[in-house]
Amino acid sequence: MKAICFYFQIHQPFRLKRYRFFDIGNDHYYYDDFANDDIITRIAERSYIPAAESLLKMIEESKGAFKCAISITGTALEQFETYVPEFIDLLKKLADTGCVEFLAETNSHSLASLADPEEFANQVRNHDTKLMRLFGQKPKVFRNTELIYCDEMAPQILAMGYNGVITEGAKHILGWKSPNYVYSAASAPSLKILLKNDKFSDDIASRFSNTAWDEYPLTADKYIDWIASTPAEEQIINLFMNLEVFGDFQPRETGIFQFLEALPRFAADKGIEFWTPTTAISKLKPVAELSVLHPISWADEARDTSAWLGNKLQNEAFNKLYSVSERVRLCEDRRLKQDWERLQSADHFYYMSTKSMADGAVHSQFSPYDTPFDAFTNYMNVLADFIVRVEEQYPMSIDNEELSSLLTTIRNQEREIEVLNKEAESMRKNIEHFNEEHLLRENADEKDAPAKRGPKAKAKKAEAAQKCKRGRKKSNPEEPKA
Repeated sequence: MKAICFYFQIHQPFRLKRYRFFDIGNDHYYYDDFANDDIITRIAERSYIPAAESLLKMIEESKGAFKCAISITGTALEQFETYVPEFIDLLKKLADTGCVEFLAETNSHSLASLADPEEFANQVRNHDTKLMRLFGQKPKVFRNTELIYCDEMAPQILAMGYNGVITEGAKHILGWKSPNYVYSAASAPSLKILLKNDKFSDDIASRFSNTAWDEYPLTADKYIDWIASTPAEEQIINLFMNLEVFGDFQPRETGIFQFLEALPRFAADKGIEFWTPTTAISKLKPVAELSVLHPISWADEARDTSAWLGNKLQNEAFNKLYSVSERVRLCEDRRLKQDWERLQSADHFYYMSTKSMADGAVHSQFSPYDTPFDAFTNYMNVLADFIVRVEEQYPMSIDNEELSSLLTTIRNQEREIEVLNKEAESMRKNIEHFNEEHLLRENADEKDAPAKRGPKAKAKKAEAAQKCKRGRKKSNPEEPKA
């Protein structure tokens, strides 16, 4: 049996407004609300909404045979709730079918996994909470920002409670191996890995409307035939792509929606099923361990992290941002914490890329700035104001060692308070239990009282009284008679 595992990514960052040097210290609102509203509304109308409607149609027409996964960032969910609430309603309908699985990821599409394990865990936990609130699902499979993954992350991902992780089937990692199997993590063997099939995914995402492609036009029956012709032992074909492929990257006029909707019918004819990631990792056993020594991603030709951390501009901004992470976690200012998450979105660093050729063209296509240097300058101005606000609560004069010591003391006190609370609760329960036993004994004594007042009890009582009277006479022999 061969299966297709579809996964669709949905992400939109909070784009920054033009923020000048002279705004530092004077303006603490950083976002371009007009651009955010315009972009997400426009993409939702031509891509997200019709694509979700197509997925619903495919599930209904196949009577639940079609299944897929969706990963949607917290920043995208916030904007949909504000600007396009009808899309949230569509996602809820998809969740209610039981055929769509929502994946875990970082709340703000951040690079925290590369810099700050504690922040990474916090963001994933926040994202899980949002998915449970909106869709009633607790994710079992994890998808990191831009499919970033390496051996170092695997133990933490497993410890957070996920059974599987999704990443890129990078050729320099696989070598001669195929991405069409389930693998296990070398550093955490219990964690299963699903790898993107780059060729089949890009046939839809990148080449579908390319008239110069020698396989153009791509039809659903041809595509399913390609998948069916893969070796029989290769049981899972992972197709990972942005949902924007349908209607935005590949416009409606190309026939992309008709292509998508026809896939289940032709797959059924070939005996090919559709599985969610959880189904795949539960049904298939890993064929081998896969070691990824250095972080990989699904971006650019190199499939590494150079799209976000490949030059001095990006690294300067990245290191400056995470230099205040401990201080931000200490504060209770909700607005500050919200800005902290939004400024971590990987997109801000992506816009600073100075790559050339094909990779550079892709970066400039998505960037709202004229040059990477404009992106860097604007971001650093915003970050400077943000750090000023952090310093107002926790001055930089407190060095990291002192701050770390303070955090340790606070955490120890929290643990001590927790232990004392548990002991107090235990004592309270013991007292309640003692009172209950005492009350039961009193009730038992009251029930036995009538028996104690019977004839024998009265005789004994009279005898005792007589003895007492005789004792008093002996002790007072000269007492006058009445």
